[in-house]
Amino acid sequence: MKSQRQQRILELISKYEIETQEDMMTRLLAEGFKVTQATVSRDLKELRLTKVQTARGTYRYSLGQMRQANGSVKLNNAMVDSITEVKYSLNNVVIKTYPGLAGAVAFAVDTLNMPSILGCVAGDDTVIIVTDSVESSAELSEKLTELMKSF
Repeated sequence: MKSQRQQRILELISKYEIETQEDMMTRLLAEGFKVTQATVSRDLKELRLTKVQTARGTYRYSLGQMRQANGSVKLNNAMVDSITEVKYSLNNVVIKTYPGLAGAVAFAVDTLNMPSILGCVAGDDTVIIVTDSVESSAELSEKLTELMKSF
């Protein structure tokens, strides 16, 4: 249940500008998750979510910086747990996820701000990433596969 709740939190922040723990709790309760403010607080901390400024000047929850200082790919546990398969072909990487989680994974990929990633598109359970070269696709695919094995 915790994993499902945390995955849903990631989906919610990728779709909506959630500004407070109370906003998150309200959305989760509306979706049938029985949560308290303390539970939401712990989940947000475990997911390492941060607040970023919006165009309106308010703050919302975000995945934050998803890169380590050495430039290697770093996704949090919930993101990696959402991925079921990673493959690449030419300059495309295809990530398969559990149903309904591709959008959250695509959002996390977008926050990597890797120059080699030209863009990514998400469906329900599939993310397609277009990179600038076959080498970049192979490297990204390998890093994501390694992350999956480490969790």
